[in-house]
Amino acid sequence: MPVYNRERYVVSALRSLVRQRDATDLDIIVIDDGSTDGSAEAVRSFMGESACIRLFHQSNMGVAKARNAGLRQLPPGCEFVSFLDSDDISVAGRFKADLACFVAKPGLELTYSLMTLADRIDDETLEPTADSRTMTLRGISLGTAVFRRELIERTGQFDEAFEQSEDTDYLLRIFETGPNYALLDTVAIYYRRHGANATREHGDRLRNHLRAIHKSMRRRKADPSLREAPGIFELKSPANWQMM
Repeated sequence: MPVYNRERYVVSALRSLVRQRDATDLDIIVIDDGSTDGSAEAVRSFMGESACIRLFHQSNMGVAKARNAGLRQLPPGCEFVSFLDSDDISVAGRFKADLACFVAKPGLELTYSLMTLADRIDDETLEPTADSRTMTLRGISLGTAVFRRELIERTGQFDEAFEQSEDTDYLLRIFETGPNYALLDTVAIYYRRHGANATREHGDRLRNHLRAIHKSMRRRKADPSLREAPGIFELKSPANWQMM
């Protein structure tokens, strides 16, 4: 979990993970990317309730470097890796359901689920409120995936040249290798829409998104063994939200 100035949301995000300890042994790695608000203090105060959270600090270097810092802290016995942004919510029971898929299919390397965008989330129940605008889709989000550790190691680090869309680039690189994956029709995360979302910087996000796609095209041209990413992502504008 990379964190930058998310004092308002980070404890809810952590609570949504910690409640799933019945499904597996969790090791929650939090990278504070030079926050200037009380994010680190909020995480530290919650750590007293859960020994599975580890907090690391670095100067502000961007989300890609924060993700790489987290990957370097993976414990030796770690079998699966997932990500959660510090303002999102991991849906209750998500890990139990996903890990059952890996048990049922031993060769499976990746599960990829749905996400629900919501502009109002109750921080007590960790569910969208009754009056929240929501939209459920298969979007571009690392938080909807669970990866086998071997797949992460084969893919390597996040490209630190990306200020945004490092997730798009990483997922394209994952799917280019032709992993054994399963698309699940269950919701993995609630993506919290709010005024400080990085994805609301539409121009920068679009430029970085297109750059990630262009890099994928160049990789596949240079190496014909790489595969085109499957057309599984739904790109919809929040302007089209409907009550669901």
